[in-house]
Amino acid sequence: MINLEVCIDNIESLFTAQQAGADRIELCGALALGGLSPSSGLITQVMKHASVPVNVMVRPRDGDFLYSSHEVEMMLHEIHTAKKYGMHGVVFGALDKQAKIDVDILKSLMRAAEGLSVTFHRAIDCCEDAHLAIDTLLSVGCDRVLTSGLASNAELGADCLKSMVSQSQGRLIIMAGAGINANNVAGIIKDTGVSEVHLSGKVSRASQMENILNCGYLPEFMKISVTSADKISTVKQAIQGF
Repeated sequence: MINLEVCIDNIESLFTAQQAGADRIELCGALALGGLSPSSGLITQVMKHASVPVNVMVRPRDGDFLYSSHEVEMMLHEIHTAKKYGMHGVVFGALDKQAKIDVDILKSLMRAAEGLSVTFHRAIDCCEDAHLAIDTLLSVGCDRVLTSGLASNAELGADCLKSMVSQSQGRLIIMAGAGINANNVAGIIKDTGVSEVHLSGKVSRASQMENILNCGYLPEFMKISVTSADKISTVKQAIQGF
């Protein structure tokens, strides 16, 4: 069975993703920035209505994954908040100046996350050495890694994804993400052997405001990014045979 994870950043998308067949939710804020830590208000509402496991993003800002001590303190606090709200798991990553996984920070985050499922996010795709990165994640006990195989999308990174699956030997779940859709998901699974796939399935819908007055020239008032039921359900159908 292939698990389907859908990343969302609003409550509307939670209901859509669940109804369309998501097996798990990655809850973020600001997907337009690559996904940041969500607000406590969003966490509360999602946990109130979630019918599938929810993993929460722990990422204090956009940009790179080289974090200061202050930012690490923020991440530790957010992990404790995830426990407080009963989240299934957390999603984080940290790199050093040489674009290797920062083992010291990772171990600190792992200790804080004890008892939660841990996903290392696509910070791994900024690493030069995939083999070393996987060894590091195995050594600290991460449950899964979200990766495009160090490429711009999972289809282009298929060879690397296959190598990661082989190297991990079932000790680390390799979850393919970036550019996943109904047309390529079956081929990616066949070519790589991954057991989980990840996508947002976003579309833009028009604002439901009847009168937006002078705000109309601002793009965020015209279009709202939400999960597409069709995109999620068609991917779900495409993976049914695995």
